[in-house]
Amino acid sequence: MVIPVEDSTDPRIADYVRLRDVDLRKSLEGGRGLFLAEGEKVIRRAVAAGHRVRSMLMTAKWLDRFADLAGDEGDVTVYLVSDEVMEGIIGFQVHRGALASMERRELPSVSEVLRGARHVVVLEDLVDHTNVGAIFRCAAALGVDAIVLSPRCADPLYRRSVKVSMGAVFSVPYARLKDWHDGLAELRDQGFRLLALTPAESAVPIEEALTGGRTALLLGSEGDGLSSRWLSEADRAVRIPMSREVDSLNVAAAAAIACYLLTAPARG
Repeated sequence: MVIPVEDSTDPRIADYVRLRDVDLRKSLEGGRGLFLAEGEKVIRRAVAAGHRVRSMLMTAKWLDRFADLAGDEGDVTVYLVSDEVMEGIIGFQVHRGALASMERRELPSVSEVLRGARHVVVLEDLVDHTNVGAIFRCAAALGVDAIVLSPRCADPLYRRSVKVSMGAVFSVPYARLKDWHDGLAELRDQGFRLLALTPAESAVPIEEALTGGRTALLLGSEGDGLSSRWLSEADRAVRIPMSREVDSLNVAAAAAIACYLLTAPARG
């Protein structure tokens, strides 16, 4: 069903308001059990992953691209707006044409996503949604089996994370630890060897620590890195050797290199 909307304050489009207000979106999306997907590729990946579309918001030129979901062929409600109304609703221009309000699915438990996995990435307190999305994208591309998040880690289904990941947040299984302090024990109990990625000179080059067994790569927050608690819990501290007096990389760049090395044997 297609519904024209001419007023950016129309209550029917409340799911889409003020997308740049992070605190508002966290409250709104958490309370309503929704998230937003932007662009055709991301929306279709979310649908393919089993997320139900609550509604869509788009301008007229994009309507034909979603005919299978909306209009006569589909059963999704589409709110049709002008470019000016679109910008008034969300606060910026949408270059990928359409937004969809999607229903969240219940997250699996940590034990469920670890079942059958060999290569896992564990994120401790990453708060930048761009970094989280980028790590999901490289994890998907390089064959990481699952991602485990600490309790305070940023939401992978926040719009920015989903957008940066190009929908990879829907293809990599993930779960959130309930307990930060002792949460790593569950990975060790399931036979994972814990490698803590750090720029510390005392750490061994990551290639020297890879054994081919079940491995969990621990990545820390953007500013402080891994906590002393998690560093002490790890089996080995590992680093990416660097030159030209560069002492560290952005966490997403470091994750890409480490994931490539971690999964290389599985890729052949």
